[in-house]
Amino acid sequence: MQERPIWEALIALLYRQSYAILFANFVIPLPVAYVFRNEVPEPALIGWIGAMYLLTGARIVLAKLYFSHEAAEDALRWAWRATAFSWASAALWGAIGWVGFIPGDPNLAAFTCIVLTGLACGAVPSLSAFPPAYAGTAVFMLLPMAIRCVLGEGEIFRIYLLFILCLVAVNLYYSRQTFRMLSETVRLRSENLALIGDLEQQRDRAQAADRSKSRFLAAASHDLRQPVHAMSLFVEALSVMAQRGDVLAAEARNIAGRLRAVIGNFGGVLNGLLDISRLDAGVVKMQKEPVSLAHLLDELKGEFADIARERGLDWRVVGSTGWVDTDPALLRRILGNLLTNAFRYTKTGKVLLGVRCRKGQFEIAVLDTGAGIPAGQTEAIFDEFVQLPNAEKQGLGLGLSIVRRTADLLGHHLHLRSKEGRGSVFSILIAAAVPGVVKQDIAQDMGAAPLNIAVIDDEQDALDGLVNLLEVWGHHVWAGISAEQLIATMGGGTPDLLVTDYRLGDGITGIAAAEAVWRHLGRTIPIIIVTGDTAPDRLRETTASGHKLLHKPVDPDALKQAIKASSR
Repeated sequence: MQERPIWEALIALLYRQSYAILFANFVIPLPVAYVFRNEVPEPALIGWIGAMYLLTGARIVLAKLYFSHEAAEDALRWAWRATAFSWASAALWGAIGWVGFIPGDPNLAAFTCIVLTGLACGAVPSLSAFPPAYAGTAVFMLLPMAIRCVLGEGEIFRIYLLFILCLVAVNLYYSRQTFRMLSETVRLRSENLALIGDLEQQRDRAQAADRSKSRFLAAASHDLRQPVHAMSLFVEALSVMAQRGDVLAAEARNIAGRLRAVIGNFGGVLNGLLDISRLDAGVVKMQKEPVSLAHLLDELKGEFADIARERGLDWRVVGSTGWVDTDPALLRRILGNLLTNAFRYTKTGKVLLGVRCRKGQFEIAVLDTGAGIPAGQTEAIFDEFVQLPNAEKQGLGLGLSIVRRTADLLGHHLHLRSKEGRGSVFSILIAAAVPGVVKQDIAQDMGAAPLNIAVIDDEQDALDGLVNLLEVWGHHVWAGISAEQLIATMGGGTPDLLVTDYRLGDGITGIAAAEAVWRHLGRTIPIIIVTGDTAPDRLRETTASGHKLLHKPVDPDALKQAIKASSR
Protein backbone atom coordinates (compact mmCIF):
# COMPACT_ATOMS: atom_id res chain seq x y z
CA MET A 1 0.00 0.00 0.00
CA GLN A 2 1.38 3.36 -1.01
CA GLU A 3 1.63 6.18 1.50
CA ARG A 4 -1.46 8.36 1.54
CA PRO A 5 0.17 11.48 0.00
CA ILE A 6 1.52 9.36 -2.88
CA TRP A 7 -1.89 7.78 -3.46
CA GLU A 8 -3.50 11.20 -3.53
CA ALA A 9 -1.01 12.40 -6.13
CA LEU A 10 -1.48 9.25 -8.26
CA ILE A 11 -5.27 9.62 -8.21
CA ALA A 12 -4.92 13.25 -9.26
CA LEU A 13 -2.89 11.92 -12.22
CA LEU A 14 -5.63 9.39 -12.97
CA TYR A 15 -8.14 12.19 -13.42
CA ARG A 16 -5.80 14.49 -15.32
CA GLN A 17 -4.69 11.83 -17.79
CA SER A 18 -8.22 10.53 -18.42
CA TYR A 19 -9.01 13.46 -20.74
CA ALA A 20 -7.30 11.70 -23.66
CA ILE A 21 -9.66 8.70 -23.28
CA LEU A 22 -12.65 10.99 -22.94
CA PHE A 23 -11.69 12.72 -26.16
CA ALA A 24 -11.40 9.34 -27.91
CA ASN A 25 -14.84 8.34 -26.58
CA PHE A 26 -16.34 11.42 -28.22
CA VAL A 27 -14.60 11.06 -31.59
CA ILE A 28 -14.31 7.31 -32.33
CA PRO A 29 -17.98 6.22 -31.81
CA LEU A 30 -19.11 8.06 -34.97
CA PRO A 31 -16.85 6.25 -37.50
CA VAL A 32 -17.50 2.96 -35.65
CA ALA A 33 -21.25 3.51 -35.97
CA TYR A 34 -20.85 4.26 -39.68
CA VAL A 35 -18.95 0.98 -40.24
CA PHE A 36 -21.58 -0.98 -38.27
CA ARG A 37 -24.60 0.71 -39.91
CA ASN A 38 -25.46 -2.37 -41.95
CA GLU A 39 -24.84 -4.89 -39.15
CA VAL A 40 -26.65 -3.31 -36.23
CA PRO A 41 -30.22 -1.97 -36.20
CA GLU A 42 -30.34 1.80 -36.31
CA PRO A 43 -32.19 2.24 -32.96
CA ALA A 44 -29.62 0.02 -31.18
CA LEU A 45 -26.75 1.90 -32.81
CA ILE A 46 -28.20 5.29 -31.85
CA GLY A 47 -28.80 4.03 -28.32
CA TRP A 48 -25.18 2.83 -28.10
CA ILE A 49 -23.85 6.20 -29.28
CA GLY A 50 -26.14 8.05 -26.87
CA ALA A 51 -25.07 5.85 -23.96
CA MET A 52 -21.40 6.37 -24.85
CA TYR A 53 -21.77 10.18 -25.02
CA LEU A 54 -23.87 10.29 -21.85
CA LEU A 55 -21.32 8.21 -19.97
CA THR A 56 -18.43 10.30 -21.30
CA GLY A 57 -20.19 13.50 -20.25
CA ALA A 58 -20.73 12.04 -16.76
CA ARG A 59 -17.01 11.24 -16.54
CA ILE A 60 -16.17 14.86 -17.43
CA VAL A 61 -18.52 16.10 -14.71
CA LEU A 62 -16.94 13.67 -12.24
CA ALA A 63 -13.46 15.01 -13.08
CA LYS A 64 -14.66 18.59 -12.56
CA LEU A 65 -16.13 17.64 -9.17
CA TYR A 66 -12.93 15.90 -8.16
CA PHE A 67 -10.74 18.91 -8.87
CA SER A 68 -13.14 21.23 -7.04
CA HIS A 69 -13.58 18.92 -4.00
CA GLU A 70 -10.23 17.14 -4.02
CA ALA A 71 -9.59 17.53 -0.27
CA ALA A 72 -13.17 16.93 0.86
CA GLU A 73 -13.15 13.13 0.88
CA ASP A 74 -10.83 10.18 0.86
CA ALA A 75 -8.86 10.04 -2.38
CA LEU A 76 -9.40 6.29 -2.83
CA ARG A 77 -13.17 6.83 -2.97
CA TRP A 78 -12.66 9.19 -5.90
CA ALA A 79 -10.40 6.61 -7.56
CA TRP A 80 -13.05 3.90 -7.40
CA ARG A 81 -15.66 6.30 -8.80
CA ALA A 82 -13.45 6.98 -11.81
CA THR A 83 -12.77 3.24 -12.12
CA ALA A 84 -16.48 2.35 -12.15
CA PHE A 85 -17.16 4.84 -14.95
CA SER A 86 -14.15 3.54 -16.88
CA TRP A 87 -15.38 -0.05 -16.57
CA ALA A 88 -18.86 0.96 -17.74
CA SER A 89 -17.35 2.71 -20.77
CA ALA A 90 -15.20 -0.34 -21.49
CA ALA A 91 -18.30 -2.55 -21.35
CA LEU A 92 -19.93 -0.42 -24.06
CA TRP A 93 -16.87 -0.86 -26.23
CA GLY A 94 -16.92 -4.58 -25.42
CA ALA A 95 -20.42 -4.78 -26.94
CA ILE A 96 -18.85 -3.71 -30.24
CA GLY A 97 -16.44 -6.63 -29.89
CA TRP A 98 -19.35 -9.04 -29.49
CA VAL A 99 -21.17 -7.68 -32.56
CA GLY A 100 -18.07 -7.20 -34.73
CA PHE A 101 -16.96 -10.83 -34.55
CA ILE A 102 -20.03 -12.25 -36.28
CA PRO A 103 -18.77 -15.23 -38.33
CA GLY A 104 -18.65 -14.66 -42.07
CA ASP A 105 -17.35 -11.07 -42.16
CA PRO A 106 -13.55 -11.11 -41.73
CA ASN A 107 -13.21 -7.42 -42.68
CA LEU A 108 -15.56 -6.31 -39.88
CA ALA A 109 -13.73 -8.60 -37.42
CA ALA A 110 -10.38 -7.08 -38.39
CA PHE A 111 -11.78 -3.55 -38.03
CA THR A 112 -13.25 -4.40 -34.62
CA CYS A 113 -9.96 -5.94 -33.47
CA ILE A 114 -7.99 -2.87 -34.58
CA VAL A 115 -10.36 -0.42 -32.81
CA LEU A 116 -10.53 -2.33 -29.52
CA THR A 117 -6.86 -3.22 -29.28
CA GLY A 118 -5.96 0.39 -30.11
CA LEU A 119 -8.25 1.64 -27.35
CA ALA A 120 -6.86 -0.96 -24.93
CA CYS A 121 -3.28 0.06 -25.67
CA GLY A 122 -4.10 3.77 -25.51
CA ALA A 123 -5.62 3.38 -22.06
CA VAL A 124 -2.35 2.12 -20.53
CA PRO A 125 -0.77 5.56 -19.84
CA SER A 126 -4.12 7.11 -18.93
CA LEU A 127 -5.34 4.56 -16.37
CA SER A 128 -2.16 3.01 -14.95
CA ALA A 129 -2.02 5.50 -12.08
CA PHE A 130 -4.67 3.26 -10.44
CA PRO A 131 -4.01 -0.38 -11.51
CA PRO A 132 -7.56 -1.70 -10.93
CA ALA A 133 -8.87 0.91 -13.36
CA TYR A 134 -6.81 -0.38 -16.27
CA ALA A 135 -7.10 -4.09 -15.45
CA GLY A 136 -10.91 -3.94 -15.35
CA THR A 137 -11.06 -1.79 -18.45
CA ALA A 138 -8.97 -4.26 -20.44
CA VAL A 139 -11.14 -7.17 -19.31
CA PHE A 140 -14.50 -5.52 -19.99
CA MET A 141 -13.31 -4.21 -23.37
CA LEU A 142 -11.69 -7.39 -24.74
CA LEU A 143 -13.55 -10.24 -22.98
CA PRO A 144 -16.61 -10.26 -25.30
CA MET A 145 -14.34 -10.44 -28.35
CA ALA A 146 -12.31 -13.23 -26.72
CA ILE A 147 -15.52 -15.18 -26.00
CA ARG A 148 -16.53 -14.81 -29.65
CA CYS A 149 -13.14 -16.22 -30.63
CA VAL A 150 -13.63 -19.21 -28.32
CA LEU A 151 -17.09 -19.89 -29.75
CA GLY A 152 -16.06 -19.34 -33.34
CA GLU A 153 -14.83 -22.09 -35.63
CA GLY A 154 -11.76 -21.85 -37.77
CA GLU A 155 -8.07 -21.16 -37.44
CA ILE A 156 -8.50 -17.38 -37.73
CA PHE A 157 -10.44 -17.24 -34.44
CA ARG A 158 -7.68 -19.15 -32.66
CA ILE A 159 -5.14 -16.65 -34.00
CA TYR A 160 -7.31 -13.72 -32.85
CA LEU A 161 -7.71 -15.30 -29.40
CA LEU A 162 -3.97 -15.82 -29.02
CA PHE A 163 -3.39 -12.23 -30.14
CA ILE A 164 -5.92 -10.89 -27.58
CA LEU A 165 -4.43 -12.93 -24.75
CA CYS A 166 -0.90 -11.83 -25.58
CA LEU A 167 -2.06 -8.22 -25.89
CA VAL A 168 -3.76 -8.31 -22.48
CA ALA A 169 -0.68 -9.87 -20.85
CA VAL A 170 1.69 -7.35 -22.42
CA ASN A 171 -0.56 -4.39 -21.58
CA LEU A 172 -1.00 -5.49 -17.97
CA TYR A 173 2.77 -5.79 -17.67
CA TYR A 174 3.32 -2.29 -19.08
CA SER A 175 0.52 -0.94 -16.92
CA ARG A 176 2.24 -2.29 -13.83
CA GLN A 177 5.58 -0.85 -14.94
CA THR A 178 3.95 2.50 -15.66
CA PHE A 179 2.36 2.47 -12.21
CA ARG A 180 5.74 1.84 -10.59
CA MET A 181 7.35 4.60 -12.63
CA LEU A 182 4.58 7.07 -11.74
CA SER A 183 4.79 6.09 -8.06
CA GLU A 184 8.53 6.63 -8.02
CA THR A 185 8.18 9.95 -9.85
CA VAL A 186 5.56 11.13 -7.37
CA ARG A 187 7.66 9.96 -4.44
CA LEU A 188 10.73 11.78 -5.71
CA ARG A 189 8.66 14.89 -6.37
CA SER A 190 7.30 14.71 -2.82
CA GLU A 191 10.78 14.31 -1.40
CA ASN A 192 12.05 17.20 -3.49
CA LEU A 193 9.21 19.42 -2.28
CA ALA A 194 9.97 18.41 1.31
CA LEU A 195 13.66 19.14 0.69
CA ILE A 196 12.80 22.52 -0.80
CA GLY A 197 10.60 23.26 2.21
CA ASP A 198 13.39 22.25 4.57
CA LEU A 199 15.89 24.38 2.66
CA GLU A 200 13.51 27.33 2.84
CA GLN A 201 13.18 26.82 6.60
CA GLN A 202 16.96 26.62 6.93
CA ARG A 203 17.26 29.79 4.83
CA ASP A 204 14.69 31.57 7.00
CA ARG A 205 16.49 30.45 10.16
CA ALA A 206 19.82 31.63 8.75
CA GLN A 207 18.31 34.99 7.79
CA ALA A 208 16.71 35.28 11.24
CA ALA A 209 20.05 34.43 12.86
CA ASP A 210 21.77 37.04 10.70
CA ARG A 211 19.19 39.66 11.69
CA SER A 212 19.57 38.60 15.32
CA LYS A 213 23.35 38.95 15.06
CA SER A 214 22.98 42.40 13.52
CA ARG A 215 20.62 43.47 16.30
CA PHE A 216 23.03 42.09 18.89
CA LEU A 217 26.02 43.93 17.42
CA ALA A 218 24.02 47.14 17.24
CA ALA A 219 22.95 46.79 20.87
CA ALA A 220 26.33 45.60 22.10
CA SER A 221 28.12 48.55 20.49
CA HIS A 222 26.29 50.79 22.96
CA ASP A 223 25.14 48.73 25.92
CA LEU A 224 28.35 46.78 26.49
CA ARG A 225 30.68 49.72 25.87
CA GLN A 226 28.72 52.11 28.06
CA PRO A 227 29.42 50.46 31.44
CA VAL A 228 33.05 49.85 30.47
CA HIS A 229 33.34 53.55 29.63
CA ALA A 230 31.80 54.51 32.99
CA MET A 231 34.09 52.13 34.89
CA SER A 232 37.18 53.53 33.20
CA LEU A 233 36.17 57.07 34.22
CA PHE A 234 35.57 56.09 37.85
CA VAL A 235 38.88 54.21 38.01
CA GLU A 236 40.71 57.17 36.50
CA ALA A 237 39.08 59.51 39.02
CA LEU A 238 40.15 57.20 41.84
CA SER A 239 43.69 57.09 40.45
CA VAL A 240 43.94 60.92 40.28
CA MET A 241 42.63 61.22 43.82
CA ALA A 242 45.23 58.71 45.01
CA GLN A 243 48.03 60.67 43.32
CA ARG A 244 46.99 63.83 45.17
CA GLY A 245 47.25 62.15 48.56
CA ASP A 246 45.17 60.03 50.85
CA VAL A 247 41.72 59.15 49.54
CA LEU A 248 38.99 60.04 52.00
CA ALA A 249 36.91 57.07 53.14
CA ALA A 250 33.67 58.76 52.12
CA GLU A 251 34.98 59.45 48.62
CA ALA A 252 36.29 55.90 48.29
CA ARG A 253 32.95 54.46 49.42
CA ASN A 254 31.10 56.71 46.97
CA ILE A 255 33.26 55.66 44.00
CA ALA A 256 33.17 52.01 45.06
CA GLY A 257 29.37 52.17 45.27
CA ARG A 258 29.12 53.76 41.85
CA LEU A 259 31.50 51.18 40.40
CA ARG A 260 29.51 48.37 42.01
CA ALA A 261 26.31 49.73 40.44
CA VAL A 262 27.92 49.99 37.00
CA ILE A 263 29.37 46.51 37.28
CA GLY A 264 25.96 45.25 38.41
CA ASN A 265 24.34 46.69 35.27
CA PHE A 266 27.12 45.25 33.15
CA GLY A 267 26.68 41.87 34.80
CA GLY A 268 22.94 42.05 34.21
CA VAL A 269 23.53 42.43 30.48
CA LEU A 270 25.92 39.49 30.43
CA ASN A 271 23.58 37.41 32.59
CA GLY A 272 20.84 37.98 30.03
CA LEU A 273 23.09 36.49 27.35
CA LEU A 274 23.91 33.64 29.71
CA ASP A 275 20.24 32.92 30.38
CA ILE A 276 19.52 32.75 26.63
CA SER A 277 22.48 30.41 26.09
CA ARG A 278 21.45 28.18 29.02
CA LEU A 279 17.92 27.90 27.65
CA ASP A 280 19.27 27.13 24.15
CA ALA A 281 21.62 24.51 25.60
CA GLY A 282 18.79 22.86 27.53
CA VAL A 283 20.74 22.92 30.81
CA VAL A 284 18.11 24.92 32.72
CA LYS A 285 16.52 22.37 35.01
CA MET A 286 13.14 23.00 36.55
CA GLN A 287 11.98 21.65 39.88
CA LYS A 288 8.27 22.20 40.26
CA GLU A 289 6.78 22.39 43.73
CA PRO A 290 3.87 24.11 45.50
CA VAL A 291 4.65 27.84 45.67
CA SER A 292 2.82 30.33 47.87
CA LEU A 293 1.63 33.29 45.82
CA ALA A 294 1.28 35.43 48.94
CA HIS A 295 4.94 34.88 49.87
CA LEU A 296 6.20 35.40 46.30
CA LEU A 297 4.19 38.56 45.67
CA ASP A 298 5.21 40.03 49.02
CA GLU A 299 8.89 39.59 48.11
CA LEU A 300 8.39 41.22 44.70
CA LYS A 301 6.47 44.09 46.25
CA GLY A 302 9.40 44.94 48.48
CA GLU A 303 11.97 44.40 45.73
CA PHE A 304 10.43 46.98 43.37
CA ALA A 305 9.24 49.48 45.98
CA ASP A 306 12.37 51.65 45.73
CA ILE A 307 12.20 51.77 41.92
CA ALA A 308 8.55 52.85 42.07
CA ARG A 309 9.37 55.52 44.64
CA GLU A 310 12.26 56.91 42.58
CA ARG A 311 10.08 57.14 39.47
CA GLY A 312 7.03 58.50 41.25
CA LEU A 313 4.84 55.61 40.07
CA ASP A 314 1.86 54.07 41.80
CA TRP A 315 3.06 50.53 42.61
CA ARG A 316 0.35 48.15 43.72
CA VAL A 317 0.20 44.41 44.35
CA VAL A 318 -3.11 42.54 44.49
CA GLY A 319 -2.20 39.41 46.38
CA SER A 320 -3.64 35.94 46.71
CA THR A 321 -3.58 33.17 49.28
CA GLY A 322 -3.43 30.54 46.53
CA TRP A 323 -0.63 28.13 45.69
CA VAL A 324 0.68 27.25 42.22
CA ASP A 325 2.63 24.33 40.80
CA THR A 326 5.85 25.79 39.37
CA ASP A 327 9.57 26.25 39.81
CA PRO A 328 9.85 29.16 42.27
CA ALA A 329 13.19 30.47 40.98
CA LEU A 330 12.14 30.38 37.32
CA LEU A 331 8.73 31.95 38.02
CA ARG A 332 10.43 34.69 40.02
CA ARG A 333 12.75 35.32 37.07
CA ILE A 334 9.76 35.59 34.69
CA LEU A 335 7.90 38.04 36.90
CA GLY A 336 11.08 39.98 37.63
CA ASN A 337 11.74 40.49 33.93
CA LEU A 338 8.12 41.50 33.28
CA LEU A 339 8.16 44.01 36.14
CA THR A 340 11.54 45.41 35.07
CA ASN A 341 10.10 46.01 31.59
CA ALA A 342 6.93 47.55 33.03
CA PHE A 343 8.89 50.09 35.09
CA ARG A 344 11.25 50.77 32.19
CA TYR A 345 8.44 51.69 29.79
CA THR A 346 6.20 53.55 32.25
CA LYS A 347 6.94 57.25 32.72
CA THR A 348 3.75 58.18 34.60
CA GLY A 349 0.82 56.32 36.10
CA LYS A 350 1.02 52.92 37.71
CA VAL A 351 2.37 49.40 37.63
CA LEU A 352 0.16 46.63 39.00
CA LEU A 353 1.01 43.02 39.88
CA GLY A 354 -2.15 41.01 40.43
CA VAL A 355 -3.57 37.50 40.63
CA ARG A 356 -6.98 36.01 39.89
CA CYS A 357 -8.27 32.45 39.96
CA ARG A 358 -9.56 30.91 36.71
CA LYS A 359 -10.96 27.35 36.71
CA GLY A 360 -8.23 25.55 38.60
CA GLN A 361 -5.55 27.93 37.40
CA PHE A 362 -4.11 31.20 38.62
CA GLU A 363 -3.49 34.06 36.22
CA ILE A 364 -0.64 36.31 37.34
CA ALA A 365 -0.70 39.62 35.48
CA VAL A 366 1.69 42.58 35.23
CA LEU A 367 -0.13 45.73 34.14
CA ASP A 368 1.39 49.11 33.32
CA THR A 369 0.22 52.44 31.93
CA GLY A 370 3.33 52.91 29.84
CA ALA A 371 4.02 53.39 26.16
CA GLY A 372 2.28 50.22 25.01
CA ILE A 373 3.28 48.08 22.07
CA PRO A 374 2.36 48.75 18.41
CA ALA A 375 0.07 46.08 16.93
CA GLY A 376 2.70 44.94 14.45
CA GLN A 377 5.35 44.45 17.15
CA THR A 378 3.55 42.10 19.56
CA GLU A 379 5.42 39.04 18.29
CA ALA A 380 8.75 40.70 17.45
CA ILE A 381 9.27 41.91 21.03
CA PHE A 382 9.77 38.29 22.11
CA ASP A 383 12.77 37.93 19.78
CA GLU A 384 16.31 38.38 21.05
CA PHE A 385 17.91 41.86 20.92
CA VAL A 386 14.62 43.61 20.04
CA GLN A 387 13.78 46.87 21.81
CA LEU A 388 11.01 49.31 21.00
CA PRO A 389 12.09 52.79 19.88
CA ASN A 390 10.70 54.43 23.05
CA ALA A 391 12.56 52.10 25.43
CA GLU A 392 15.24 53.27 27.81
CA LYS A 393 18.60 52.40 26.30
CA GLN A 394 19.45 49.75 28.85
CA GLY A 395 20.10 46.07 28.31
CA LEU A 396 20.16 44.10 25.07
CA GLY A 397 16.44 43.44 24.67
CA LEU A 398 16.65 39.90 26.02
CA GLY A 399 14.15 40.07 28.88
CA LEU A 400 10.98 39.09 27.01
CA SER A 401 12.78 36.41 25.01
CA ILE A 402 13.90 34.88 28.31
CA VAL A 403 10.35 35.20 29.66
CA ARG A 404 8.80 33.33 26.73
CA ARG A 405 11.42 30.57 26.67
CA THR A 406 11.22 30.05 30.42
CA ALA A 407 7.40 29.98 30.33
CA ASP A 408 7.56 27.38 27.55
CA LEU A 409 9.99 25.33 29.61
CA LEU A 410 7.59 25.39 32.57
CA GLY A 411 4.54 24.72 30.41
CA HIS A 412 2.90 28.00 31.48
CA HIS A 413 0.79 29.92 28.93
CA LEU A 414 2.00 33.49 28.37
CA HIS A 415 -0.43 36.10 27.04
CA LEU A 416 -0.04 39.74 26.01
CA ARG A 417 -2.62 42.49 25.66
CA SER A 418 -1.42 45.95 24.73
CA LYS A 419 -2.56 49.21 23.18
CA GLU A 420 -0.06 51.73 21.94
CA GLY A 421 -0.02 54.78 24.18
CA ARG A 422 -2.22 53.13 26.82
CA GLY A 423 -0.03 50.44 28.35
CA SER A 424 0.36 46.66 28.39
CA VAL A 425 -0.76 43.61 30.33
CA PHE A 426 1.44 40.50 30.38
CA SER A 427 -0.17 37.49 32.07
CA ILE A 428 0.86 33.93 32.76
CA LEU A 429 -1.43 30.99 33.56
CA ILE A 430 -0.22 28.45 36.13
CA ALA A 431 -1.97 25.36 37.46
CA ALA A 432 -3.14 25.53 41.06
CA ALA A 433 -1.38 23.35 43.65
CA VAL A 434 -2.17 21.88 47.04
CA PRO A 435 -0.83 24.21 49.76
CA GLY A 436 2.59 23.29 51.13
CA VAL A 437 5.07 24.78 53.56
CA VAL A 438 6.52 28.23 52.93
CA LYS A 439 10.31 28.05 52.72
CA GLN A 440 11.89 30.83 54.73
CA ASP A 441 15.10 32.38 53.49
CA ILE A 442 17.89 31.68 55.93
CA ALA A 443 20.50 34.42 56.17
CA GLN A 444 23.89 33.17 55.14
CA ASP A 445 26.80 33.70 57.47
CA MET A 446 29.21 35.39 55.12
CA GLY A 447 32.03 35.30 57.63
CA ALA A 448 33.16 31.78 56.78
CA ALA A 449 36.25 30.34 58.44
CA PRO A 450 39.53 30.94 56.54
CA LEU A 451 40.38 28.20 54.06
CA ASN A 452 43.36 27.07 52.02
CA ILE A 453 42.27 27.78 48.44
CA ALA A 454 44.02 26.93 45.17
CA VAL A 455 43.30 29.11 42.12
CA ILE A 456 43.98 28.49 38.40
CA ASP A 457 43.35 31.09 35.69
CA ASP A 458 45.46 31.64 32.58
CA GLU A 459 44.52 35.35 32.48
CA GLN A 460 46.99 37.05 34.83
CA ASP A 461 44.76 40.06 35.60
CA ALA A 462 41.80 37.85 36.45
CA LEU A 463 44.07 35.60 38.54
CA ASP A 464 45.52 38.53 40.49
CA GLY A 465 42.08 40.03 41.09
CA LEU A 466 40.64 36.79 42.45
CA VAL A 467 43.69 36.11 44.63
CA ASN A 468 43.53 39.64 46.01
CA LEU A 469 39.82 39.29 46.88
CA LEU A 470 40.24 35.88 48.53
CA GLU A 471 43.16 37.14 50.62
CA VAL A 472 41.17 40.20 51.70
CA TRP A 473 38.49 37.79 52.90
CA GLY A 474 41.12 36.07 55.04
CA HIS A 475 41.83 32.93 53.04
CA HIS A 476 45.27 31.48 52.34
CA VAL A 477 45.72 31.27 48.57
CA TRP A 478 48.01 29.41 46.15
CA ALA A 479 47.70 30.47 42.50
CA GLY A 480 48.97 29.59 39.05
CA ILE A 481 48.14 30.07 35.39
CA SER A 482 48.21 26.28 34.91
CA ALA A 483 47.94 23.12 36.99
CA GLU A 484 51.71 22.61 36.78
CA GLN A 485 52.49 26.13 38.03
CA LEU A 486 49.93 25.79 40.83
CA ILE A 487 51.40 22.46 41.97
CA ALA A 488 54.90 23.98 42.00
CA THR A 489 53.60 26.95 44.03
CA MET A 490 51.80 24.76 46.57
CA GLY A 491 54.84 22.70 47.41
CA GLY A 492 53.67 20.40 50.18
CA GLY A 493 50.57 22.49 50.99
CA THR A 494 47.14 20.94 51.01
CA PRO A 495 44.28 23.10 49.70
CA ASP A 496 40.72 22.66 50.90
CA LEU A 497 39.21 23.93 47.66
CA LEU A 498 40.12 24.58 44.03
CA VAL A 499 38.74 27.54 42.04
CA THR A 500 39.57 27.22 38.34
CA ASP A 501 38.72 28.91 35.09
CA TYR A 502 37.13 26.46 32.64
CA ARG A 503 38.98 27.29 29.45
CA LEU A 504 42.73 27.42 30.06
CA GLY A 505 45.68 27.68 27.72
CA ASP A 506 46.64 25.00 25.18
CA GLY A 507 43.06 23.72 25.04
CA ILE A 508 43.16 22.45 28.62
CA THR A 509 39.90 22.58 30.56
CA GLY A 510 39.51 23.39 34.22
CA ILE A 511 38.26 19.85 34.83
CA ALA A 512 41.44 18.38 33.33
CA ALA A 513 43.54 20.79 35.44
CA ALA A 514 41.61 19.75 38.56
CA GLU A 515 42.28 16.09 37.83
CA ALA A 516 46.01 16.86 37.63
CA VAL A 517 45.81 18.56 41.04
CA TRP A 518 43.93 15.58 42.45
CA ARG A 519 46.61 13.20 41.21
CA HIS A 520 49.26 15.35 42.86
CA LEU A 521 47.36 15.42 46.17
CA GLY A 522 46.39 11.77 46.01
CA ARG A 523 42.76 12.67 46.77
CA THR A 524 39.90 14.77 45.45
CA ILE A 525 38.95 18.22 46.74
CA PRO A 526 35.86 20.32 45.91
CA ILE A 527 35.97 22.38 42.71
CA ILE A 528 34.36 25.67 41.74
CA ILE A 529 34.48 26.27 37.99
CA VAL A 530 34.46 29.88 36.79
CA THR A 531 33.76 30.52 33.11
CA GLY A 532 32.95 33.32 30.71
CA ASP A 533 31.68 30.92 28.03
CA THR A 534 28.05 31.21 26.98
CA ALA A 535 28.18 28.83 24.00
CA PRO A 536 25.44 26.16 24.39
CA ASP A 537 27.85 23.23 23.88
CA ARG A 538 30.23 24.63 26.53
CA LEU A 539 27.36 25.12 28.96
CA ARG A 540 26.20 21.54 28.44
CA GLU A 541 29.73 20.27 28.98
CA THR A 542 30.37 22.23 32.18
CA THR A 543 26.93 21.48 33.60
CA ALA A 544 27.40 17.76 32.94
CA SER A 545 30.57 17.77 35.08
CA GLY A 546 28.44 18.18 38.20
CA HIS A 547 30.81 20.75 39.78
CA LYS A 548 29.72 24.12 41.14
CA LEU A 549 29.60 26.60 38.25
CA LEU A 550 29.91 30.39 38.41
CA HIS A 551 29.84 32.75 35.44
CA LYS A 552 32.00 35.80 34.86
CA PRO A 553 31.72 38.50 36.03
CA VAL A 554 31.35 36.64 39.32
CA ASP A 555 29.20 38.26 41.96
CA PRO A 556 31.27 38.43 45.18
CA ASP A 557 28.34 37.30 47.35
CA ALA A 558 27.73 34.33 45.04
CA LEU A 559 31.42 33.43 45.31
CA LYS A 560 31.30 33.62 49.10
CA GLN A 561 28.29 31.33 49.26
CA ALA A 562 29.84 28.88 46.79
CA ILE A 563 33.02 28.73 48.89
CA LYS A 564 31.04 28.16 52.08
CA ALA A 565 28.86 25.47 50.46
CA SER A 566 31.91 23.68 49.04
CA SER A 567 33.71 23.66 52.38
CA ARG A 568 30.95 21.83 54.25
